[in-house]
Amino acid sequence: MEFNEMLKKYAELIAKSGINVQKGQEIFLNAQVDNAPFVRLVVEELYKAGAKVVNISWGDDRLSKLKYENAPLEVFEEIPQWEAMQKNQAAEKGAGFVYIESSDPDALTGIDPKKPAARVKAGEKAFTVYREHMDKGLNTWCIVATPSPKWAKKIFPDMSEEKAIESLWKAICNAVRIDTPDPIKAWDEHRKTFEEKISILNKKQFDRLHFESANGTNIIIGMIENHKWAGGGDKTPDGVYYFPNMPTEEIFISPDKNRADGRVVSSKPLCYQGTMIEGFEFTFKDGKIIDFSAQKGYETLKELVETDEGSHRLGEVALVPVKSPISEMGILFYNTLFDENAACHLAIGRGFNECVEGAENMSKEDLEKRGLNVSATHVDFMFGTADMKITGIEKDGKESVIFQNGNWA
Repeated sequence: MEFNEMLKKYAELIAKSGINVQKGQEIFLNAQVDNAPFVRLVVEELYKAGAKVVNISWGDDRLSKLKYENAPLEVFEEIPQWEAMQKNQAAEKGAGFVYIESSDPDALTGIDPKKPAARVKAGEKAFTVYREHMDKGLNTWCIVATPSPKWAKKIFPDMSEEKAIESLWKAICNAVRIDTPDPIKAWDEHRKTFEEKISILNKKQFDRLHFESANGTNIIIGMIENHKWAGGGDKTPDGVYYFPNMPTEEIFISPDKNRADGRVVSSKPLCYQGTMIEGFEFTFKDGKIIDFSAQKGYETLKELVETDEGSHRLGEVALVPVKSPISEMGILFYNTLFDENAACHLAIGRGFNECVEGAENMSKEDLEKRGLNVSATHVDFMFGTADMKITGIEKDGKESVIFQNGNWA
């Protein structure tokens, strides 16, 4: 496919399937300044699809690092009022949110981890309306990615910059099905592949899941009663279907925050707040992290775990077979959007309302009593392996093998 045609198809896919912009809807788009040419294509497609107005918020890795290096901690402990008002009011008005990622995985290496952590905490307090709308699934949103020179070179260090960017574009296009004759149709078909497995898992209503791998992972995670598995896309209360993540290969659930016991060993590095965390593991007891370690990035991991009470507990369990497009590429992307779709993963922090039956009629306090985790953060990390076994255990003790050797059984 000719490169410009591919870019246009990608932009159209984001507008029509990703965010699924509705006529007269306001859109807020966040992207890096280096992505301006592609952003223009996306904005054009958003308007063609019916957007009332598209508002752009630009980011820049180098400027972000300069701010973190030079501004005092207190700057990151409070969100400016104008910024909070803009985001909260946009959510209230039914706006859609598009995030185009391309950041350098090492962008904030060497930065005091307390500063990014403070920004996360401040955001949770300031963006209360926005966060509530996201938790309840009231607004459409979509995260996608495009290459940047430093990200491409991180993945393909032995290639020239030009070749690395070309190779990353090829990998992204493969992952988001742009290399198919009709990407929008391909995503509609992709949506259907999730529905059968979700239906089976929801009917089973397992009480707990047992994860085992030769690398040392051995953990039992409890499920919330009347839970709902999800995956693929999501639907707003008024019936607008959208894909929050492109690519996506996961089927996920929010577990009972009080029921996780055992050890989890990471299978891939985690890029968090511009810092790489590698060779890490957690020990859980009664749902809470009681011990953790990391070969690299320990201080950043410590700040993450200690964000708040909820960041000591799980908010997501996601099942991804090793026989999936991204996994079979054999590429470590150093980006959670892609790497989480190459392996089973967990997330510490906030759980998803959509994973609890009847959540739309429940208060935040009631959901927490049911076992849904509450936190200022939600960070995915990969622990799936090619030999992973997952066993579903029903309340009466009956067992069913869900995954065998890293794939659906």
